[in-house]
Amino acid sequence: MIQLKTAEEIELLRASNLLVSKALAEVARRIAVGISTLKLDAVAEEFIRDHGAKPGFLGYKGYPKTLCTSVNHQVVHGIPSSYTLKDGDILSVDCGVVYEGYFGDSAYTFAVGNVPERVRLLLKTTREALYKGIEQAVEGKRIGDISNAVQDHCEKHKFAVVREMVGHGIGKGLHEAPEVPNYGRRGFGVKLLAGMVMCIEPMINLGKKEIVQDPDGWTIFTADKLPSAHFEHCVAIGKNKAEVLSTFDFIEEIYKN
Repeated sequence: MIQLKTAEEIELLRASNLLVSKALAEVARRIAVGISTLKLDAVAEEFIRDHGAKPGFLGYKGYPKTLCTSVNHQVVHGIPSSYTLKDGDILSVDCGVVYEGYFGDSAYTFAVGNVPERVRLLLKTTREALYKGIEQAVEGKRIGDISNAVQDHCEKHKFAVVREMVGHGIGKGLHEAPEVPNYGRRGFGVKLLAGMVMCIEPMINLGKKEIVQDPDGWTIFTADKLPSAHFEHCVAIGKNKAEVLSTFDFIEEIYKN
C-alpha cells in the first residue's frame, strides 16, 4: 500500500536526503586513481555517524557495507572491497541513511580519469534521463509517464534500459510502494498524488539490457560486460512540479574547484 507523507514527514525526508547528498560529496572528494572502494565506504560511514545518523544499507537484508560501489560493468549493489580505482573506470556510488527514523537514498556515477567519450555520453545521458523523469513527477500523471520519459531519452542515444531493477517509494522503509520502472508507457501505471515520495533511479547500459547476478548474492552486472551508469534522486510528488529532496549540488561544487 502506498503511504502518502505529511508535510512534516516530507521535511524529515528532506533532512535525511540532504545528509545522503553531503555524504556522497564527501566520498566524491576522495575518488581518485588508486583509492579502494573499501576506503570510500569507511569515509561514508564515518561521515554519516558523525552527523547523528545511521547507514541505511548496512545490515539491510544482510547487506554488509554502508555504500554500494559498482564499477564499470557492475550495474548496482556492488560491495566495497580492496579493489582500487583505475584510470578510465566509472564508479556508481549509491548511499542510504536513516535519520530521525526516515530513509534517504541517492546515487551518482563518477568518471575516474580518462574515460572514453562514448562512456562519458552514457553518464551524461543517464543523468539527463533522471531529470526527464523528474519533470513528469507531478500530481495527476502516472508512473508510466516517468518511466517512458527515462526510456525515451536513453533509447534515443542508443543506450539500453535495465528492466529488472527499479526505483521505489521511500519513507520509514527504504523500499516502499510504488515501484518506479525506467521503461513503460505514458498514461499507464499508478496515478501520482501529492504526498507520494519516491526514488527515481535510471540504470542504463552501454550495450544490451540484460543483467546477471553475481554469486555474492548482491552485485548486479551487465551480461555483455559493457559499462552501466546509475543516477538517483529522491523526489516528492508536487501539484505542479516535483520537489527534489536530494541534491547533486554538493558534488558539483567539488568538481568546479
